[in-house]
Amino acid sequence: MKRKSLLIAAAAAVAFWSGSAVAQSTIKIGVITDRTGNARFYAEPVLSGIRLAAKHINANGGLLGKKIELVIEDDGNKPDVSASKAQKLIDAGVVAIISNSSSTSSQQAQNTTIKTLTPHVTHNGSDSLTRKLKHSCFFQIGPLGSIQIKTLMSYARAKNYKRVALVTDNSALGQIIAKFFKIFLIKSGVKVVVEQVIPAGSKSALPQMQKVRAAKPEAIFQAGILSREMVLFFRAYHQLGLKQQILGSFNLSIPSYLRTAKGLMEGVAFIDAYDPRKPEVQAFIKVYTKEHGKKPYSLPAYGYDDLGVLVQAIKRAGSTDKVKVCAALKATHKWVGVLAAKGTSYSFAKGRAGYPVEGAVVRLIKNNDHGPVVHSGTK
Repeated sequence: MKRKSLLIAAAAAVAFWSGSAVAQSTIKIGVITDRTGNARFYAEPVLSGIRLAAKHINANGGLLGKKIELVIEDDGNKPDVSASKAQKLIDAGVVAIISNSSSTSSQQAQNTTIKTLTPHVTHNGSDSLTRKLKHSCFFQIGPLGSIQIKTLMSYARAKNYKRVALVTDNSALGQIIAKFFKIFLIKSGVKVVVEQVIPAGSKSALPQMQKVRAAKPEAIFQAGILSREMVLFFRAYHQLGLKQQILGSFNLSIPSYLRTAKGLMEGVAFIDAYDPRKPEVQAFIKVYTKEHGKKPYSLPAYGYDDLGVLVQAIKRAGSTDKVKVCAALKATHKWVGVLAAKGTSYSFAKGRAGYPVEGAVVRLIKNNDHGPVVHSGTK
């Protein structure tokens, strides 16, 4: 029995020291993502970008001489769960956390990371994420919603649109996007001559689009997000022979709409955070295509930059000490990632939202694909 006890103790010691060696040989980065909730369609492509960045960095010497280890937790896009997952990651010894579900979940995770000033980044575009809490180590790298809308309005001004239609669905997000579209359109001196809602579960959008046609707008702003109702909108647009340009939100940068509304979106203008003219994007496309066998779009690039902005800060800090990493993140200036328009760069010098004001672009859909950039910036 004594011999058996000694063997068990020896085995436990080996396991303990082996575990410690593994922990010491890696730098842990936590990721809170949505694998089971209603943000999964968005979060999964972003996660693929985070994974690719980690693989690419590890294959090129790692970080501070160590491999990056991603510690991934699923919050199901539930804010209270997101907060508890943040604590679990902190307890697991992560250096920093990336939030990759909704803005509300990211906000709740902040309530946890602020207690230990754990470096925390997200790509979500809510304008209030860096304002609700004075979390000096929480940083936002995606384009703010206001930047996206101002960029689209700048494009509309360049086209000299004066009378427009506004169409959305009755989803909560669709209503919010429509609300802000209308606010910024009015501020820009553009008159909304007709507003229509295509409710979820509709069989057709013809009644709504007939009213749009009767109002004779110069352009149509599409604020909806529901895939099925979006198809009904585009189908009715073509059935009624409408020719006005359609201008859409950032949601149209998600390729699933190209599949569900295949062949119906030619010439549609949409907001994107991703400029294919950039050398950094072209390099990213090569790496991503080699890994996945298909061309990427903006969502995987968000994940790639999420990890990229953390890695550049840790390198400059020369340490995984949280205080030093936070200071290095704050000092981030003129860092060029995959996202944002050609000639722009990230900076946290003026605040914790680092995406450049002039970084969003307007692109056209061509041949059922995300096509060329036709406008950039808010001016």
